[in-house]
Amino acid sequence: MISPLFRRLAWFAVVLVFGVILLGAYTRLSHAGLGCPDWPGCYGEITWPQHEAEVAAANAAHPERPVEASKAWKEMVHRYFAGLLMLTTFVLAALAWRNRAHLPQPRRAVVFAAAFILFQAALGMWTVTWKLKPIVVMGHLLGGLATMALLSWTALRASGVQGEATLRRATLVVAIALVSFQIALGGWTSANYAALACGIDYPQCLGQWWPRTDFAEGFVLWRGIGVDYEGGVLDGPSRAAIHLAHRWFAVLVAGHVLMLAVRAIRLPRLAVHGWAIAALLVLQITLGILNVKLALPLHVATTHNGVAALLLFALVALLARNTPAPR
Repeated sequence: MISPLFRRLAWFAVVLVFGVILLGAYTRLSHAGLGCPDWPGCYGEITWPQHEAEVAAANAAHPERPVEASKAWKEMVHRYFAGLLMLTTFVLAALAWRNRAHLPQPRRAVVFAAAFILFQAALGMWTVTWKLKPIVVMGHLLGGLATMALLSWTALRASGVQGEATLRRATLVVAIALVSFQIALGGWTSANYAALACGIDYPQCLGQWWPRTDFAEGFVLWRGIGVDYEGGVLDGPSRAAIHLAHRWFAVLVAGHVLMLAVRAIRLPRLAVHGWAIAALLVLQITLGILNVKLALPLHVATTHNGVAALLLFALVALLARNTPAPR
């Protein structure tokens, strides 16, 4: 029998990782990703410089990036919650390993999440020390969502979510892969400051159906270390190429996920999952359009990240509901 403590702690970890993803998006979208130029502290402080003497000392040590308290506290709050998530995941992994002899005990996903979260911490450090390098920022976002998927699977299995395979698992796995890749494109768009590369035009871009683009330059993944990427370094055509790739691939993702949702709705035992996925998909598309038409308001852009995480959770839940218990 699975310990109630393990089950409750697993769901707490799921809620916590969702909060960390939202905090990360809010920090990035409010341009506070370099609110603290060092790591793991902030200008050498456990919190952030607040008193006049501390601010003066921090400015002297980092003249290239003076203290902006409105940005520093956002970055540090994000780090505090990420630290709590790491501790919670390690405790979960220890409990799972201790009870590994019990067949119902989910253990592989959470143990892998505990190992993976160490790499995620390294990505968080490189995000700062490599000055918002796009490939690292995108990887950090994907790492957070991968951690959420692993912890969600653990919590769902610990709660007894299982069932006979009535949907093709390949269709489900493809849906998760497509959504993950679309999230990666969204992360690449955000990391390269390409969200408004088409202005506020939709479905057109800069008043054209096919504006000037540079896909070769827009998708160079590695540009070296030492460049300050805050604000982006790409020209207009490169950013337009990234933005349009995110738009176009969204059509393919939406088609596949909607097909999956319709198939689930037709099955009584999976209908709730299907309706939830369809609703989240429509909401996500709407938020994406509003991001463009309203010129990327912070609350809409942050919610766009959160709904992406919820859509991934809904797909993982459907996969768990469609997977028999281990024998």
